[in-house]
Amino acid sequence: MKRIIAFFAFTIFSLAFFLPFSFGTHAASAQSSGYSIQNVDHQMEVMYSGHIIIRDTIHVTGQLTGDFLIGFPKEYGTHVLKGVAYDTNSIFPMSLDVPFEGYSDLYAARISFPQRAPQVFTVVFILSNYLIHQNNSLSVAAVEFPAYPSLAKEAARCNVTLVLPDFASAITVTKDGGSVATTNFVKDNLPAFTYSPAVVSFSMPTGILQIFSVTNLNRVITVSPAGDVVASDSYRIVNNANDSLIAFGVDVPLDASNIVGRDELGRNLMVEKVGTGSTFHLVNATFILPLTKSQSTLLTVEYTLSRVPSEQITTFALNFDLFPYLDYYVAEASVTIVPPEGATFLTQDPFASLNKDGFQETLAFNKEGISHTDLDMPAETMQITYSYNPLWLTFRPTLWVWLLAAAGFITVALWKRPATSTLPKIAAPKLSVDLSSDRIRAFAEAYEEKNRITSELSLLDVKAQKGKIPRRRYKVQSRKLKARLVTLSRGIAEYKGIFRGAGGNYAGLVRQLDAAETELNQVGTKINSVEARQRTGALSSGECAKVLAGYQRRKEKAETVIIGILLRLREETR
Repeated sequence: MKRIIAFFAFTIFSLAFFLPFSFGTHAASAQSSGYSIQNVDHQMEVMYSGHIIIRDTIHVTGQLTGDFLIGFPKEYGTHVLKGVAYDTNSIFPMSLDVPFEGYSDLYAARISFPQRAPQVFTVVFILSNYLIHQNNSLSVAAVEFPAYPSLAKEAARCNVTLVLPDFASAITVTKDGGSVATTNFVKDNLPAFTYSPAVVSFSMPTGILQIFSVTNLNRVITVSPAGDVVASDSYRIVNNANDSLIAFGVDVPLDASNIVGRDELGRNLMVEKVGTGSTFHLVNATFILPLTKSQSTLLTVEYTLSRVPSEQITTFALNFDLFPYLDYYVAEASVTIVPPEGATFLTQDPFASLNKDGFQETLAFNKEGISHTDLDMPAETMQITYSYNPLWLTFRPTLWVWLLAAAGFITVALWKRPATSTLPKIAAPKLSVDLSSDRIRAFAEAYEEKNRITSELSLLDVKAQKGKIPRRRYKVQSRKLKARLVTLSRGIAEYKGIFRGAGGNYAGLVRQLDAAETELNQVGTKINSVEARQRTGALSSGECAKVLAGYQRRKEKAETVIIGILLRLREETR
């Protein structure tokens, strides 16, 4: 009997002692069946704004079933701005800040696979720029980051890569297991539930890394009836650094031209191209007044994109990335497509909103938390298609003509009608466009100044090519003249619209002026082509002179037409 009692006591004691361990083992191995992690490519990237990208590309073998957990030390969790998981075909559902199987010192995200899990997928976290610490000179920085990912299963190998700002030097990584002076290192047999905070310190030139936030980006792409495409990007910027923010880098598409920067008061800013990537130009916009700590401002960058081919104007498909390459994190962003008045959208993206205002349709896209990492994900390129009838170009002028004709008919009818003492006086509405002598004179003077500045730019280019003017002085003068030319061109376009609305002789003069300008542009392009062919030896000097003489006559004829129109307008003001 004593042996039986002793046996039961020993059994109960064994169960009480080993049962908690069996539960703990079960929890830790929740993801242990069916697959193994062969390799993890762990990358930490510091963006221009100081925000941090943690990118893990995971290679598994076997069949991954259920959810997948990944994370890093808990102290980084409060800095997570965005998390996303994807492979080459899909973006997967992801939940942030979930329990990590009882490990309270780790922050975790859960990835779900609605269908069969892929063998290779990528997980991206974007962290705030509060993990970067700089000294007063801004030339030395230290970045806190997880040295390795925290996984629920051991990984056979983890390759770590640090992508630091350009020209970074004196690099030191401090982590568990010792310090290294490199941006690449490897960890074999990475244990499950690794807790691995680290710090990388480095030096760099001043201005390469700026600590700021972009709270809003509003992008508007406008297509004119003639097929001209103009983009306007407005950035709401907040300086988070102790030092002042003097300039801001903006990425524009490779085909962007006529780039102009303005502050929130509409003042022109100095804009300069400072670099070129595979899909973008890096443009530096210098503020008139430096942006102090916690101060915000609105920066608008306008530029022209490639023109719509004439054969596509009636049915146009616009292919583009919704947002340009962004080396910083944008909290909220929107893109608005504005086609010509009267155009009708043929495609409707489920994430876009269609707005109508009279005869004008616009298509708007809204998105939160964007950066250049979005360009790596699938299904980011959009195709916007709309139809447009060129007869809409004559809609408003025709409407004005009909209104003026109706007003004239009513006026004549009232004039010829016998007056009676009881008949009330009816005043015909004033529908004519006000074309005062001052307005005509202002147009002529603006056009003449535009011609003068164009001539000065040509002369300046010749001097620069012959080395008669310093390069820096050439850039300053050229930038100043081009800014003035943009302002004049905008004013001239407004005057042309008024003249067209007036109809009659003024509309005819504008049509002649537009035809002469088109002829000048075409002749200029052909002259450049002929001169290029001569330089390559495709044309002899005699043949080149003969062809150029013909183009020169066409150029002089077009210039004569323009001068005649300006003289005629001058006579109108006398």
